[in-house]
Amino acid sequence: MYPIDAYFDETFASQMAKLEAYNKHYYRPNSYLHKWWARRCGSTFRLILKGLVTDTAVQDYYAPGGLEGRVILDPMMGGGTTLHEAIRLGANVLGADLDPIPVLQARATLTEVPLAELEEAFAQFYGTMQAELSPFFLTTNPETGERTPLRFVIYGARRWIDGRTVIVVDSLTLRIGNDGSVARLCPECQAVVHGTESHHCQPAADILPLLEKGNAWGRGRRSPVSDDLDIPYWQRYVPLVVVGQNGGGGDLFFKTPDAADRETLAAADRRRAALSFARSDFAVELGRKSRQLAAHGVNYYLDLFSSRQLLYLAQAIRLLSDFAPAVRLNLALLVSTSLEFNSMLCGYKGKNQRRPGAVRHTFSHHAYSFPHTAVENNPLHPDKASGTLQRLFHTRLVNGRVWAQAPRERRVEVARSEDRPQLKDFVVIQGEQDAGTEVAEFDHIQPGDERKFWLRQGSSAHLALPDGCVDFVVTDPPYFDSIQYSDLAAFFRVWLRWLLPDAADWAYDAQLSAVDPHRLDRESRYTEILSQIFGECARVLRTDGRLIFTFHHWNPKAWAALTIALQRANFRLVNRYVVYSESHLNVHVAGMKALLHDVVLVLAIGEGEYGRDWPPVSPITTPDSEQFCRECGALLGYLLAANLPETEVQVAWQQAIR
Repeated sequence: MYPIDAYFDETFASQMAKLEAYNKHYYRPNSYLHKWWARRCGSTFRLILKGLVTDTAVQDYYAPGGLEGRVILDPMMGGGTTLHEAIRLGANVLGADLDPIPVLQARATLTEVPLAELEEAFAQFYGTMQAELSPFFLTTNPETGERTPLRFVIYGARRWIDGRTVIVVDSLTLRIGNDGSVARLCPECQAVVHGTESHHCQPAADILPLLEKGNAWGRGRRSPVSDDLDIPYWQRYVPLVVVGQNGGGGDLFFKTPDAADRETLAAADRRRAALSFARSDFAVELGRKSRQLAAHGVNYYLDLFSSRQLLYLAQAIRLLSDFAPAVRLNLALLVSTSLEFNSMLCGYKGKNQRRPGAVRHTFSHHAYSFPHTAVENNPLHPDKASGTLQRLFHTRLVNGRVWAQAPRERRVEVARSEDRPQLKDFVVIQGEQDAGTEVAEFDHIQPGDERKFWLRQGSSAHLALPDGCVDFVVTDPPYFDSIQYSDLAAFFRVWLRWLLPDAADWAYDAQLSAVDPHRLDRESRYTEILSQIFGECARVLRTDGRLIFTFHHWNPKAWAALTIALQRANFRLVNRYVVYSESHLNVHVAGMKALLHDVVLVLAIGEGEYGRDWPPVSPITTPDSEQFCRECGALLGYLLAANLPETEVQVAWQQAIR
């Protein structure tokens, strides 16, 4: 009935995904206002949605529209990929998620707010922030003697070793310039030394020993150092280097903190003590990711931020209350996402890095990590530097809104014989727009409407929608236990509660998540919640509709849980396709036995025969990511058609994936 039932251009989809996967925000800037995890490629979902277009004149990937007036639901919308791609094609979209961040991000990015209004508001907000806080982010240029904004401060970790306190850094080498110039730390006196010649010093008696990670205890051996859990996390770091920039966008300078720098830090510490944040509002609830915080003695999110970073947040909270709701929403999300580059969990990209001034952000590994060399960024630096408000405003808001008014796609021509993409220029899809009009109730979407969107925060196990009202369900469900979205997102939620206190239900029950951050009975919980959600999808879906989603996992328990959830909702597999999904260069994938492909599953409701007869699959032993996903998709189809008892489904997957 629909083109995707019989055909999906896997080659084209994979080639587009290989281009997009490493820099998704560059290809889809309007959907990347705020941090979210494990997003799939927008090009893949555009191609999926084009496979639901029945008008042959607009089925081509680069043709505008094709789903005008259709209603498309994403019950687990996460980063909002489905909503953005579908609304561009003219559909009315429904999005739901248990976590408030996806809902707020979708509302901000799909609602049309004039760019001039956002720019004016940001200029006012940023100017006031600068006027109040810039004295805390100044240093003295050692060459000119002028006071100048610092770019960032490099810290070493205070640790215990053999009953004494030491400072540990990832490397004593701070940077090696393109011209071969070197900046390094002296392990004796902690001074910044420029050049490769020997350095002679007489360290003061109170200077702590400075050790380089690895060299201090031998590579491959377990580290003998430990945290000093008696002091707050942010106080376990000692400032070693102040980094600034010579005028006119010149080179970075690296200097040892002087007396003025230390007094600035002390002044910020004194202001911190006067802040009115209640520690109980920032308590860490133990989940499978946040347990990493507790293991390092971090029981409150407040302790992950330096004093200057807390002053920045307190000032933002105070100022944002004066803005109109739509503008406030955008600016609040901007401030929140800036925290990924402005916490004491940020590391330093130095030494041989191509961009030694860049900040290794908090969730670069999709988990909490605790750097030996930490970076305290300057979010108010006037240049568009790594992690600054200026840069984030232009990359996340300005670029996103400009793109939303004229979405563009990379044009490629695939040489089928060599399976290589021939890159062409980006092309604007004339007539499309990545924006719409929000409605408060589904009943406000009338026949003939286009680009209306309805958002709901809450569990999709129960949707306030009438039976048979949705044409298609297109989603990307959580992958069993792969990413603890809700648990990691608490890092941002504790601040968004202050930035946007009335914008969401901040007291929602996270245990309703399919990937429960607090419970360890992963298999039963995932099956239970996903069964309820798929059951609701079947209820609201038209009888000729389709449920389409992407999935991958090495674990047979994940596939068994997915199969049982679909079986309970009476879904049958129409077809399956395999596409590239993960860049092998991503740090959470590189060097690991990670699947780099997704299987696209096309399903329909009922007992009828769909697509093909799925044969039983032999044991799936292939280590090849693409073939593994292909065979898993086929086995899923066979098991759904066989309608076996649930215990036999579990056994079948255990026997198939060895």
